Amino acid sequence: MPAPPTATHRGHRAIRTAIALQTLAAFAQAITAGLLLSRPDAGPLHSAGAYTLFFVAVAHLILTVVVWRPGGGPPGPILPAVAFLGLTLAQVALGIAGVRTVHVPLGVLMVALSALQLAGIGSGRRVRPAAAP
Repeated sequence: MPAPPTATHRGHRAIRTAIALQTLAAFAQAITAGLLLSRPDAGPLHSAGAYTLFFVAVAHLILTVVVWRPGGGPPGPILPAVAFLGLTLAQVALGIAGVRTVHVPLGVLMVALSALQLAGIGSGRRVRPAAAP
């Protein structure tokens, strides 16, 4: 019979869920951005997506801090959460300013970074090569 999950295990699961929601929200933003480029009336949908992505990024950061609390977990996941929130704030400012030449590529980068984070790349996990026979 498997052992019950620990608080740290539940915290890591919550962070992974937040990253999954963050990735989904970032991907949805790419879709609404495409709609916005072809249909000017898609602006409110893209704006709502921006608010959603912002709140999910804030929740992700809060979860990483709560899990990290003394005795909780490693502080490593905090840096990517802070960086993503910073990119989200920059993205909002660039979008409001209408700087599409930076806003669009930064959005693509954010989707990729969030997907990589979800996949566990850069999380400190290392794949060890198999021992030689």
